[in-house]
Amino acid sequence: MEKTDKKILSRCANCQNCILCTAAIPLFRALPEDVKKSLTENSIPTTRAKGSTLFRVGEKVDSVLIIRKGRIKLCKYDADGNEYILDIIHDGDAIWENLFLENAVFPYSAVCLTKVDLCEIRKSEFIQLLADRPGIAMNLISLLSLRLKDSNEKALLLSIRDPKVRLAGFLLDRDIRCVGPEIKLKLEDIAASIGLRPETVSRILSRFEKAHLIKRLGQGKILVTDRSGLKKIYEASEVSPVIKFE
Repeated sequence: MEKTDKKILSRCANCQNCILCTAAIPLFRALPEDVKKSLTENSIPTTRAKGSTLFRVGEKVDSVLIIRKGRIKLCKYDADGNEYILDIIHDGDAIWENLFLENAVFPYSAVCLTKVDLCEIRKSEFIQLLADRPGIAMNLISLLSLRLKDSNEKALLLSIRDPKVRLAGFLLDRDIRCVGPEIKLKLEDIAASIGLRPETVSRILSRFEKAHLIKRLGQGKILVTDRSGLKKIYEASEVSPVIKFE
């Protein structure tokens, strides 16, 4: 992981307000308060600048990364330098899935879309926690199953040929997952997330806006104004009904 622009803080600002970072993600919510506190006290708070690379494909996985605040894109690049965005994660999310593989390395790169505040928990301390409290493993299996389900749904979304349907499904998913009322993504990031050209995405977004399904607020912000309308477009696909956007 890059050391550039890393700021080590004496204590996490959240924890100073009696809110533990470890309470922010599903993996740690069920833990006793003393365990959460212990993990937090031994974590390393860092701040990374917008546009900085958190880690690159092939770098060693040696810690759990908790996003206290900010947005990160997980991406890959092909031989021609084209970017493919696998996911965009934000406040309360964590990067930890490959932690238990022997000689684990990151299968993707992580780039900060905004200024990002993180807490880093070393792999050795996290593994020791699981060894001392095996009951946590069941929670871990459940979360891994949810991540697998999300990956399968993303693959299904990308299999839809109609770009209008594909974009409708993406907007429905991001509307559920985003922090705050708006979807905050650049046109290029949306395009790279669903395998479309930016001009195609822009054209379809304009159509959606004219149909009063969304509202473009500028500066990469999109407000979904008619979820049921987007769902009707998405469910018109022969494949799409498998994914449910409640």
